[in-house]
Amino acid sequence: MTEETETRTEGVAGIRDVVSIRLPAASAYLSVLRTATAGLAARLDFTLDEIEDLRIAVDEACAMLLSEAVPGTDLTAEFELTGDEMKVSVEVATVGSSAPKRDDFAWMVLTALADDVDAVTDSPDRMAIVLRKRRGAARPA
Repeated sequence: MTEETETRTEGVAGIRDVVSIRLPAASAYLSVLRTATAGLAARLDFTLDEIEDLRIAVDEACAMLLSEAVPGTDLTAEFELTGDEMKVSVEVATVGSSAPKRDDFAWMVLTALADDVDAVTDSPDRMAIVLRKRRGAARPA
């Protein structure tokens, strides 16, 4: 298992922590990301419901990406913590994949659990899903 964790912190006034994790692009390793997500959200004092929403959203985003990932490559996740918000970006190498379908059930789950969701395909061989969750943010009705 290849696992790499990195943390960076910026100034005391504008606390911003970034944690990066790289692991094999295989579903067997997703529990590592679910655990990291919960621990980092707890650090921001997210409620238990918000933590569980984030865990499920990260898991769902990874499942979407893993179906497009090149076998034997890595999945990278970057968690950015700023005040009362967590931004999670998960990314894999792909072979000519297009962006995830925004009208399927998995995408609907993501948008219901996170405050903001986007798919990023800056190059034809990489795909990323970016989630944002704010502590205490009211969900749309």
